[in-house]
Amino acid sequence: QVQLVESGGGLVQAGGSLRLSCAASGRTFSNYAMGWFRQAPGKEREFVAVISRNGGSTNYADSVKGRFTISRDNAKNTVYLQMNSLKPEDTAVYYCAASVGRISYYGGSYYSQKTSYEYWGQGTQVTVSS
Repeated sequence: QVQLVESGGGLVQAGGSLRLSCAASGRTFSNYAMGWFRQAPGKEREFVAVISRNGGSTNYADSVKGRFTISRDNAKNTVYLQMNSLKPEDTAVYYCAASVGRISYYGGSYYSQKTSYEYWGQGTQVTVSS
């Protein structure tokens, strides 16, 4: 089992920044690829970003590319999502998730699918005001 706890959400004005953190406990953190997803009210949960086990590969949804950065610190068992130039449409509950990472290619569709992740956090709310 892997337990994931997100933090860092809040209310921010459009154009502002937030950094989300996701602390993992349980099994060896570096064995898992880590992803961030988000879910806005009335919408499906959607992929935001993924990072490989050693942090060497990343991929992003087109909607956040160039504004968000995913990173991880395996010594601290933590994955981060730096969000800059926030827009009202970024408002959502943000979830981190862990995947055993059976696919070594991170640029395809595998890691953008919710079903590729075995463990999920409870989420943290991000609200961007206009």
